[in-house]
Amino acid sequence: MEANDIILERLTFLRNEVDYLKHERDRLRLFKDYVDNVRLKRAVERSLQISVEACLDIGRRIIAVKGFRYPEDNKDVFQVLSAEGIISSEVLPALTDMARFRNLIVHDYARIDDARVYSILKKHLTNFDTFARSVVGYIERKGDQ
Repeated sequence: MEANDIILERLTFLRNEVDYLKHERDRLRLFKDYVDNVRLKRAVERSLQISVEACLDIGRRIIAVKGFRYPEDNKDVFQVLSAEGIISSEVLPALTDMARFRNLIVHDYARIDDARVYSILKKHLTNFDTFARSVVGYIERKGDQ
């Protein structure tokens, strides 16, 4: 499987996760509804984790294929992509926050803040769309060069 095929496969995976999150976002009207639904909270947290993981996978794949500087950690994946002009500096802070959030969910799950997850769900899903558009734009500009 070629590099772009793997990236496109992960972009499809990301789109499916974000579509699910948007569906749940649009159904939720109150924070209390979110907090009171344990099954939904678990599903949203996992879907957000998978979405961030997909972005990281895509970023690491681009970095490896293009021979860019090796990232020191997950946040650095997005910093490398920004330095290489793949994602804009405007979206970089939001994506590095998402990498931190992913680390919290994976490594410090006992401290997950429902209000933070709800805020991401309600206000920040567009960051995933922006990331995906940036990657697609890069692939269209650069191809397999």
